[in-house]
Amino acid sequence: MLNSSGESTGSEDILEIGGRSIRLGERVQLNMKVAKLYDHTEVVIPIEVIRGKRSGPVLFVSAAIHGDELNGIAICRKVLEDKKLSKIRGSLIVIPVVNVYGFNSLSRYLPDRRDLNRCFPGSPSGSLASRVAWVFIREIVKKSTHGIDLHTGSAHRYNIPQIRANTADPATLKLAEAFGLSVIMRSDIRDGSLRQAGLEQGIPMLLFEGGEALRMDPTVIKAGYRGVMNVMRSIGMLKDAV
Repeated sequence: MLNSSGESTGSEDILEIGGRSIRLGERVQLNMKVAKLYDHTEVVIPIEVIRGKRSGPVLFVSAAIHGDELNGIAICRKVLEDKKLSKIRGSLIVIPVVNVYGFNSLSRYLPDRRDLNRCFPGSPSGSLASRVAWVFIREIVKKSTHGIDLHTGSAHRYNIPQIRANTADPATLKLAEAFGLSVIMRSDIRDGSLRQAGLEQGIPMLLFEGGEALRMDPTVIKAGYRGVMNVMRSIGMLKDAV
């Protein structure tokens, strides 16, 4: 594993996610099992993992914790299509749609009407939302050194592209500034949020907001994509400019 500076602690050659062992230099797509519905239908979250040939930071980028927030999905896709990823140092874990059921029904919430971003760190035996949150923390957050969570405003509420972060923490502030947006907000931590769970794990995390729910905005998508790539450069995962 690695610390937040990407320094080796001796076991980074293999990264295990959802029962899959991923070695340095590999790029894999996998479906992470998180829960079952009442009819025993499996709930899975699609994930793509890109590992460089050299060890380094482990950055996760997540989107659609609220299933109706689409810009983050497009940002993830644009990042994954970038050819520079073939030369990264460290590991990139991309989760374009965390709330799969909300996404399929164009809903902010999970089928039990719970807000997933108020259910972290979750429980292995709780509600559907709680179980999804628990697996996400165990399989993604605890294996990462940095995180970026992508969001939009809610329905009919447009947010200009912005970063919300714990700017009192020097490491997090450095990431926020590296993202490259003109708006950085010192944002209080919400109970049960992914950002709070990341903080409890000692992981510098950014929350990106841009646009509104159920709308694709090319300007927001471009800003988010450039920001993610900028952060990767700032922590030593990439050398080239966007």
